[in-house]
Amino acid sequence: MDRTFLNPAYQAPAPNLLAEVCEKAATMENVIDLSIGDPDLPTPAAITEAAFKAVAAGDTHYTAAMGKPALRQAIADFYTTRFARPTTADQVMVTVGTEHALFLALQAVIAPGDEAIILEPCFSPYFDQVKLAGGVAVDVPADPARGFAFDLAAVEAAITAKTKVLIVNSPNNPTGYAMTAEEAQGLAKLAQEHEFLIFSDEIYADYLEPGVEFATPATYAPEHTVVFSGFSKNMAMTGWRIGYLTGPKWLVDAAGYVNDAVTFSAPTPSQDAALYALAHYDEMKAPVVSEFQARLTYLNQALAEVPWLKVTPAKGSIYLFPDITATGLDSVAFADKLLEEAGILVVPGVAFGPAGEGFVRIAATQKQAVLEEAVARMKQLQW
Repeated sequence: MDRTFLNPAYQAPAPNLLAEVCEKAATMENVIDLSIGDPDLPTPAAITEAAFKAVAAGDTHYTAAMGKPALRQAIADFYTTRFARPTTADQVMVTVGTEHALFLALQAVIAPGDEAIILEPCFSPYFDQVKLAGGVAVDVPADPARGFAFDLAAVEAAITAKTKVLIVNSPNNPTGYAMTAEEAQGLAKLAQEHEFLIFSDEIYADYLEPGVEFATPATYAPEHTVVFSGFSKNMAMTGWRIGYLTGPKWLVDAAGYVNDAVTFSAPTPSQDAALYALAHYDEMKAPVVSEFQARLTYLNQALAEVPWLKVTPAKGSIYLFPDITATGLDSVAFADKLLEEAGILVVPGVAFGPAGEGFVRIAATQKQAVLEEAVARMKQLQW
């Protein structure tokens, strides 16, 4: 028996570019890791203490499968007050991270042969999750010449009778683009006219550069939009694995049915932590968000001084996505050479879809001094 016994989809899987680069970096010394999207800051101490206190008091059992009622209500209240979008607790499901939430929703909506439009470059698991649901991923590239804004006409041209879902992430991983209110309204109109759902990944909603306002299709088409988010990025809680989805009740209920065969409930201590984080939202997120905003502002300016990079300033998220075509290398060869000659680990742009070729993702997940050292090393390189 060998790998031919496996599902054909996993007999010869596509290479995991990030895993390969990280494995190589593990054998090297003095490597500056600008690849991972994991905030280097610790979870705010008060959040951790609240969770530990609940655990010490015996809160270590299963919660309701859809999440603690108090947490579901707190998330609903958050969207009702913060975004002026009336939301009830039964429109919320708590999940094991945001990626889990997206998986459940796609499984609930997509039938074999259904199409999901994906605005890319994007978080690569979107493609895999659509395929796992039996669907067909239809990618619509953003325009680098317009700062990675998507073309609404191109989106409309991709819509067919089989379109069930459009997946959008704003602020975007990896490009740092943040959609405008006009673009959000345009997507909402298309969803209403063509009867499909927008799956809006808003995990970076708090990470915006000064003067940039957050926009979401949910404002304009709440019955056609499912929002996915969590606490990983804005509260530095990646390891807690806690996320959620919120949208029409019929969709949330269906996601719950799917989850019955996946995992019963999100970790109880993580839900306690999230409940405290929401109750002290502005206070808890402020130091994390302000730190990354400062780093992103610095990288927007500093990387523009590297002669062989062409930088489109990020409007949000915790990433930049500079153009490296002036080096004459593709994104994989560039990332390899940058690691070997400068000891800097970045992610090849092609890892985020075909539209990412010619770019690399640089994460602001190191302290300012480390970022400055990385820029200094880059400036010393000749191509």
